[in-house]
Amino acid sequence: MLDARGRSCPEPVIMIKKAMMSKEAHYEMTVDNPVAVENVTRFAQHSGYTVKTTQSGNEFILKMDRK
Repeated sequence: MLDARGRSCPEPVIMIKKAMMSKEAHYEMTVDNPVAVENVTRFAQHSGYTVKTTQSGNEFILKMDRK
C-alpha cells in the first residue's frame, strides 16, 4: 500500500506512476485530500485501471485494479 498522506499534488500522482511501472494488477493508496483522490483516480483510469474509493474520516483509500 502506498501512503501519500500529507503530500500535495502532484506528489501522489508521481508515486502511483512510479509504482505502476511494475505493471501489477492491483494497487492501494491512502491519501488525505480530495484533490489527490481526483488526480490519482484520473491517472489510474487513463492507465487502464478501475478505481474504488472508500473514506474513513479525513482519509481516502483508493483501490486500483487493472481492467
